[in-house]
Amino acid sequence: MFPSAPVPRFLRAFTATTSRSAMAASAGTPNDPPTQQSSPTKAVRVVVKGRVQGVFFRDWTVETARSLGLAGWVRNLRDGTVEALLSGDPDKVDEMVSRKIPVGPPAAAVTAVVPTPADPVDPAEGFHRKPTA
Repeated sequence: MFPSAPVPRFLRAFTATTSRSAMAASAGTPNDPPTQQSSPTKAVRVVVKGRVQGVFFRDWTVETARSLGLAGWVRNLRDGTVEALLSGDPDKVDEMVSRKIPVGPPAAAVTAVVPTPADPVDPAEGFHRKPTA
């Protein structure tokens, strides 16, 4: 066996969880069907500015996020903005942040979407509305 090289720091979070599962998946016989590995998850917290309260923005967000298979939550903030945590398939999260939220429901007028990275949530939690913060 070859000696293992040190893992670069920026890869440690990925190699600690994925290399063991990848090794376990490849441990079967050559004729075994490949096992499905869990897909990567991305999470983003967004603050949405503009005319986004009183226009059914939260309900629209819940419906749209659920249709994309995302987990997380949405709530109004006292400063007139809307905050959401979007977690799930990276492509679906990106679609929600870059294509869906900037348009919003018909009565909304979004002026800015400010995303920041977040920790993913358990997909079993689904997507729901939270009380105003």
